[in-house]
Amino acid sequence: RPKAARPHPLGLPDDAYAHQRGLITKAEVRVVSLSRLRLRQDSVVWDVGAGCGSVAIEAAGLAVNGAVYAMERDGAQLSYLERNKAAFGAGNVVVVAGAAPDALAGLPAPNAVFIGGSGGQLEAILTGVFRALQPDGRVVVNLVSLEHVGEALRVARAAGWETAVTQVAVSQGVDTAGLTRLAAQNPVFVMTLSRPVRS
Repeated sequence: RPKAARPHPLGLPDDAYAHQRGLITKAEVRVVSLSRLRLRQDSVVWDVGAGCGSVAIEAAGLAVNGAVYAMERDGAQLSYLERNKAAFGAGNVVVVAGAAPDALAGLPAPNAVFIGGSGGQLEAILTGVFRALQPDGRVVVNLVSLEHVGEALRVARAAGWETAVTQVAVSQGVDTAGLTRLAAQNPVFVMTLSRPVRS
């Protein structure tokens, strides 16, 4: 069993993580996405397109007796992911170097899957995740384009899965000549997918 993560707060500020500028799941989106996964202490989690690992590390702090498999294909992002794993003592994060869906093969069946990036393979990734997910599992996908929202909805509905879509649009206060104005971040669609409840 992987070593458990150290406890840490949920929704840490973005600058708590080593990351390439702009390439991180923002704190507010991270919190909403993790809440939708409904993690347990013993959850097995897949983080597909893990990037610098902010979602994986905070998921590991919730699934303290489980494991988080963080998949990433980009070499620079893998470096940030390893640095953040070490900095946070996230011993239950297992780094998987490779591109999904191929990188999914052979991993333990998950209770929860977060998809933060698809590398143009969204349909194939969702299809593989639907096959692997445990019966009561949930999938959360972060999307920024309307085209990808449409694609994910089409794939999920064709498979008979229930879908829920939330748009997270956050504005933060910034200083302007001694006054405070709101600066908007790019909105993100948080899509939750689950198997229908059978009567």
